Amino acid sequence: MASSQNQNSIFQDYLPLMANKLGGDGLIGELCNGFNLLMDGEKGVITFDSLKKNSALLGLQDLSDDDLRGMLKEGDFDGDGALNQMEFCVLMFRLSPELMEESQFLLEEALLQEFKDY
Repeated sequence: MASSQNQNSIFQDYLPLMANKLGGDGLIGELCNGFNLLMDGEKGVITFDSLKKNSALLGLQDLSDDDLRGMLKEGDFDGDGALNQMEFCVLMFRLSPELMEESQFLLEEALLQEFKDY
């Protein structure tokens, strides 16, 4: 499994294991559960405050404010300063190098199969 390390924390990438065990629908369901744990219940998005408050539930209590802001910024495609459910799911996939490699491989295989028929 892939790991990345910064000065404050170690990230163990369990997403590929979850994908293999749960399948696609199960993985998306678990990502949605994670989103629901981290989101601001009133706003329906993950804000800096909700991420800081709820990150300990996922074992991320050691992340600095800068780390948390960086995560939000990395996934915030619409620039509103928060993560909606789609942005969160995309970010989780992007942060999993092994899963991204597997997805790239499957996409290439599907495209090759599609164009093989022409």
